[in-house]
Amino acid sequence: MTDQRPQYGELATPEEQRRAAGLPPLGEIPPVPPMMQLSAPEPVAQAPNPGRSRPVDRFVTIGLLAYGLVNVVITGLSYLDLPTVMNESMKILGIDGEFSNFAQGKLWGTIAAALLVIGWALTAALAIKRLRRGKVAWWVPLVGAVVTMAVVSACIAVPMFNDPAFMAYLEQMSGG
Repeated sequence: MTDQRPQYGELATPEEQRRAAGLPPLGEIPPVPPMMQLSAPEPVAQAPNPGRSRPVDRFVTIGLLAYGLVNVVITGLSYLDLPTVMNESMKILGIDGEFSNFAQGKLWGTIAAALLVIGWALTAALAIKRLRRGKVAWWVPLVGAVVTMAVVSACIAVPMFNDPAFMAYLEQMSGG
């Protein structure tokens, strides 16, 4: 004699399938809260909504990044003509003579301008990443500016310390 009963799920209705699986009928299932529908099997810590939880941090961070961007554009463009910037700086400091280390000035000015842009971009990316995760981010643009300016200042120092007029000024200041 052959077993003519259908296999599990083969011809059974959804209600029969649920009953055979030991589940309650569909009408008796309480609705699932929207937050639980997409949750993982293990509890996951929910990040606070950064738009509501830290509006002042968000405002300050974005304000600092905007200020930094304006600064990067203006300063970066001036660094592309570093010999002119060095001449003006030497006049302001009262240094006799003119900046004459043009080749290094152009090279290191271009490098400094590029590093300004890269430094700002990395700073902005890190700050935005922290904002999206709901973490405090106002300090990121400040630290990014300090680190970037330290590197850029080292780049600017190379042609400056290799300029004869500037070195003569330093020797005069040291009494030597």
